Amino acid sequence: MVNYPERLSLAQTPTPLLPLARLSKQLGGPRLWVKRDDLTGSASSGNKVRKLEFLLAEAVAQGCDTIITSGGVQSNHCRAVAVLGAQLGLKVHLLLRSDIAPEPVGNLFLDQLAGATISHYSVAQFRDLDGLFQHWVDHYQRQGRKSYSIPTGGSNGTGTWGYIAAAEELAADFAAENIDPYAVVHATGSGGTQAGLMLGFYLHQVDCKVISYAVCDDEAYFAAKVSDDLTQWQSKYSPHTDLSALVPHTNAGYVGPAYGVAPPEVLDAIKYVAALEGLILDPVYTGKAFHGLIEDIKKGVFAEQHDRDIVFLHTGGIFGLFAQQQKMGY
Repeated sequence: MVNYPERLSLAQTPTPLLPLARLSKQLGGPRLWVKRDDLTGSASSGNKVRKLEFLLAEAVAQGCDTIITSGGVQSNHCRAVAVLGAQLGLKVHLLLRSDIAPEPVGNLFLDQLAGATISHYSVAQFRDLDGLFQHWVDHYQRQGRKSYSIPTGGSNGTGTWGYIAAAEELAADFAAENIDPYAVVHATGSGGTQAGLMLGFYLHQVDCKVISYAVCDDEAYFAAKVSDDLTQWQSKYSPHTDLSALVPHTNAGYVGPAYGVAPPEVLDAIKYVAALEGLILDPVYTGKAFHGLIEDIKKGVFAEQHDRDIVFLHTGGIFGLFAQQQKMGY
């Protein structure tokens, strides 16, 4: 029995688990499914909402009136914080990373629409992200406000609870569909969803691998980041739980030129899946991960799991797609 901390009811859950029959047939196995966490809400949709149920609950419980968080200029996480902060009557301040003056489209447009305060910083300035956070914490303290800082992607010990809960939900999905999946596959950028799924399957005793396709950085980065999130969770919530058996499985072979930059083959994969299954992926996260999954199936990486099931976790991000319209030829 897992005892969850306080949470807010912000996500529309449970989300559907649906088969991708045509794609599975075209690729020749394994059987592919999609967990539609892009449907956790409307403007606040995606995997970040699950984490924010716990993070924002902690902020409210501490009496905070201001939320500070960070991400790329098309950050799904920052958009979700902006929208949910408005719903809860909290001031939101976003620290966004970009070396060029961004167009107010996609997630950035929704950030502005939701009334978030936005500060833009270069990649070089972002190297001192802790210093940027502290600057604004001090700023709001001088104004008599109490701020709550959420790390990039909502990925820390508290945010991990979002996908511990999602793992429990997936276990119920598997039972309802009478499937025993080989793995859940997803995109990883800040490591929080990855850590939560691994820990959630462990705590709920679900025998299912977690395969994470990186959209930035490398395997060593995610090994360290996931370990840090798990250590934070363990220290804060369950010091006596042995997590030594949890080792992340990260594939960084499909990152492409850089974070947020989708090469042509990723855009082609997005078009292919949309036309075949009506499933809309995004160019920053799910498009890269699904492209990696398709390529690995074609390469025979999952040949031994030909008759098994693989679940792709759709973590959202559709609004970031609109910033790529011209690159996709539309």
